[in-house]
Amino acid sequence: MNKITYIKTIKKVGIIACLFLFSFPVNAVDLLWKFEPELQKAYNLVTTLQPDKANEVLEKIPGNSLHKLYLQSLNETLIILITEDHSRFAVIDQKFKDRIKYLESLPETAETLFLQAELNLQKGFCYLNLNQELNAVFAIRKAYQLTLDCLKKYPEFIPIKKTSGVLQVMVGSVPEKYSWFMTLLGMKGSVATGQKQLEELRLSKSSLNIEAAILYFTVKGFINQEFSEAADGINETLKDQPDNKLLLFIGVNMLIKDARSEEALAMIYQMDKSPQDLPIYYIDYLRGEILLQNGEYKKSIDSYTRFIQHYPSQSFKKDAYFKISMDYWLMGNTKDAKVYFEKAKITGSDKAEPDRYAAKQLEDPTLPNKKLLMVRFSTDGGYYKEAREVLNGITPADLPTSKDKTEFYYRKARLAHRTGEIAAAKILYQQSIEMTSNNPWYFGANAALNLGYIAKDQKNYEAARKYFQMALNYPKHEYKNSIDSKAKTELQLLSESKA
Repeated sequence: MNKITYIKTIKKVGIIACLFLFSFPVNAVDLLWKFEPELQKAYNLVTTLQPDKANEVLEKIPGNSLHKLYLQSLNETLIILITEDHSRFAVIDQKFKDRIKYLESLPETAETLFLQAELNLQKGFCYLNLNQELNAVFAIRKAYQLTLDCLKKYPEFIPIKKTSGVLQVMVGSVPEKYSWFMTLLGMKGSVATGQKQLEELRLSKSSLNIEAAILYFTVKGFINQEFSEAADGINETLKDQPDNKLLLFIGVNMLIKDARSEEALAMIYQMDKSPQDLPIYYIDYLRGEILLQNGEYKKSIDSYTRFIQHYPSQSFKKDAYFKISMDYWLMGNTKDAKVYFEKAKITGSDKAEPDRYAAKQLEDPTLPNKKLLMVRFSTDGGYYKEAREVLNGITPADLPTSKDKTEFYYRKARLAHRTGEIAAAKILYQQSIEMTSNNPWYFGANAALNLGYIAKDQKNYEAARKYFQMALNYPKHEYKNSIDSKAKTELQLLSESKA
């Protein structure tokens, strides 16, 4: 089932964000759901990663309401997503089956259909996280069918707009080459439709409106690449819930993507102080990334090492070893850089996109161009002064290969774009496209994608379409799935807005 591995582009944060943001239960009051006090307390403990304390509260709540059932399932699912404990999932999987069977035995209502859809979606994310992709597809397809049924029969039931919005965005952002597969499964989606549904819920008086706002900004970031707006939206939501581990986790990812790594690091330190039963080891991976970007190489190595030691999955470990190698390389320790470079080759998998990029770099027997590497990390982290200083010091002798020369122009383009020098960025991106030519480097594809974003911002929609299509046309590079997904989404949004 390699044809659906595009979904991995949101792992880890994507899956965890989807789990929380797409699946919040509340008690029914007409067409709106409201939390009761004890369920709210349990919910807060679940979302702040305190599952044992959440269970204590849930056990004291009498009866077996649908909301209690769902919170129990949500709590157990979180444990699987965080720990990736395959053996434990066998028990959880049976509970999924039992709960769904119980829901199916109840008289049909908007609420039972909604919860069946949510549990199937939740189960699908668990399967994805455990690399059971065939099972994941069937669970997500079932959620899709149940959602359509609920929308048709109970169109005024507000919570289903959350589930539908999520599925619309997920299916609508599938890369073009996999669209036939979604059609074969009878699934159609639209990012614009999904966002509209989420926005409707966000502006409603439902108890879910805060969660819908979080989801809305998450989609803004990961799907529309509007990371600045997304990060600011998450920060605004955090004012009311400053210790919410989920919000902090999403916020860290948004800030990193928005090249605001110093703010992201401060948020990580805030997470360190938050109470939790389940540690998020992936945070050490993100911490290592930021420390590498700002030149604290020894601390970066320590963070990546903690991540490798504790994280149970093989995902991101190839990239972590590769980044440790880069830390040593930039420190001037060539010996250890080569040791970890070789470790990276034989460690982990290449299913997650950072691992695929690392695997591509590892095919080259030589270590990367050191100066270009420093520019890349500094720019990605928002350390623009440092990036510019290194760029200004690069001479032709520092660029011995065609790839190095191409990357030099691409890095200049990225820095110019990040610092608001749009006219220069456009020229440099175009140069990157021309120099990439037919080579299997991602520089040309991402340059085209960014020229599309610039053209869209300047309301030159014809040029935007041209560049987004150009980004799709690159046949093979290490970021093919994610760049294709972003370009397809933008073409779809342009088409639906008739711009």
